Amino acid sequence: MYSQTLLKPDARKLTLYSRRPIAAGIVAPSPSNEPVRANPHLRWHPLRGEWVAYASHRQGRTFMPPPEYNPLAPTKDPQFPTELPQGDYDIAVFDNRFPSLIPTATDAPKEIVDTLPANGACEVVVFTQNPQASLSSLPLDHLELLFQVWGDRTRAISEHPQIQYVLPFENKGVEVGVTLHHPHGQIYAYPFVPPVPARMGECQREYYQQHQRGLLQDLIQNEIADNKRILYQDEWAIAFVPVCARYPYEVWIAPIQPVATFLDLTAEQRSGLARALKTVTLKYDGLWNRPFPYLMAWFQAPVNGEPHPEWHLHAQFYPPYRTSDRLKYLAGTELAAGMFANDALPEEKAKDLQAVTVKIEENVQV
Repeated sequence: MYSQTLLKPDARKLTLYSRRPIAAGIVAPSPSNEPVRANPHLRWHPLRGEWVAYASHRQGRTFMPPPEYNPLAPTKDPQFPTELPQGDYDIAVFDNRFPSLIPTATDAPKEIVDTLPANGACEVVVFTQNPQASLSSLPLDHLELLFQVWGDRTRAISEHPQIQYVLPFENKGVEVGVTLHHPHGQIYAYPFVPPVPARMGECQREYYQQHQRGLLQDLIQNEIADNKRILYQDEWAIAFVPVCARYPYEVWIAPIQPVATFLDLTAEQRSGLARALKTVTLKYDGLWNRPFPYLMAWFQAPVNGEPHPEWHLHAQFYPPYRTSDRLKYLAGTELAAGMFANDALPEEKAKDLQAVTVKIEENVQV
């Protein structure tokens, strides 16, 4: 992996990653020369026992641009400035112009509940310069690079002493709230472990203390033995519809042997995960012969300097569809009570995805 870090005119960092050496002299552009002026803060929710971030400057962010407007595509038109520089590279990562969390946040306002500066990080990860591409169309070695990039960003972000958790994710499709028409994901880094991974960590820790083995490690072995919901499996990685899926067409991807973070992956595990990721995204797109919307979130161990043998790095895909022609939104029991009610058995939806034939070509350039 090759990388090069640049500074944008508005003082945001841009890091380029590539499978090839990156030429010197690349200039980092920005939609504005004005420094980002953001000072988000956190407020404590006493009834839920969790922090809520407040970032009022985000009200001016980009929302649903016209189809011809791609703010990341190189252009000479001054009305549509770019975030990406010209040059030969594969993946770009830059600070979000409208962050909900920022390392320099300070002086949280005094309120009737506890408050804190929202010290964290928000980064945009552009998967490729090709605006027509998606994860399903990228060659395998490009996807392997993406796993290395997620690891490098985890390392770099966790160097900030206040960071406790790093969460890479992708929102794909306008149905799940994408506001820019290009293949990209984000990374949020928090000064605390958020509620969902915190609960995952508690369950995994309790199981590990009782069995001296990982919870997800054993669940994966049970899925392999059951052999009903597996979408992809090799020696190193697996993709499956979990037996406990909360959403129709929910899929998990994981290395078969547990690792705590992206930094712990071996080259063989990255290769297996790349094949699993490409298989799942191709099956999604082939299900109804259209780009399939989803939220993909990667859960890894906290970066708090402590060992986490209980943790098992994995991704969870949350598609919004109930059926081919009806969107699934969270209902009252899910939003209010936190208990999900799934209208379809995981085995049924696994069969739908298993029936989609995909062909993975070896590192064909897009």
